Amino acid sequence: MRPSARIPGILAGLVLATGGIVFAASAATAAAPTSVQDCENYIAQHSSKKGTAGIGQACYEGSIGNQTSCAASLTAVGISANVASGACRAAH
Repeated sequence: MRPSARIPGILAGLVLATGGIVFAASAATAAAPTSVQDCENYIAQHSSKKGTAGIGQACYEGSIGNQTSCAASLTAVGISANVASGACRAAH
């Protein structure tokens, strides 16, 4: 294959790959609010703690896959370790 014919092929491949990444990222972002809500609902059902900004942020951490930070943040605001673990699993 001539070098001049390779360049458009490579560029087309890069455009398709970039489009796939953007599509996958938008789909993951769309799912995050439901996951945060699931986490907050879990806490409401299993704990007497009311929703605070700290709980919302911790649930967001869990929804993006940072389970360690999620559990640590929830225990820091007074949620028991067992409830925090379950809530973070619900977020993910």
